[in-house]
Amino acid sequence: FQLQASGGGSVQPGGSLRLSCAASGLSDVYAIGWFRQAPGKDCEGVSYIKGGDGTTGYLNSVKGRFTISRDNAENTVYLQMNSLTPDDSAVYYCAAGFPTLPLLKYEYDYWCQGTLVTVSS
Repeated sequence: FQLQASGGGSVQPGGSLRLSCAASGLSDVYAIGWFRQAPGKDCEGVSYIKGGDGTTGYLNSVKGRFTISRDNAENTVYLQMNSLTPDDSAVYYCAAGFPTLPLLKYEYDYWCQGTLVTVSS
């Protein structure tokens, strides 16, 4: 199967973007996580949504600004990002797996290529 992220781009501070993670051929029992990596920084978990009960979670710095959702019919997970700041600039990746600690990248088995988000004035 394949994971493909899209929706990145350039936006001014305070703006919004919606990222999509299309998971072709992937069962909806998988959890999907969103991660990001800025230049010179470690990869950090941003948000996740579990399969089954759809439990979600967020990095503290994005709580209240980002919303993750899942469309099982379309096999797509979305990350709605509002009130963006320059600190949100990074390459964003989606990943699939069965994590016990779902904001840790090591818990995921399958990764997409990433999509670049740039927030600047």
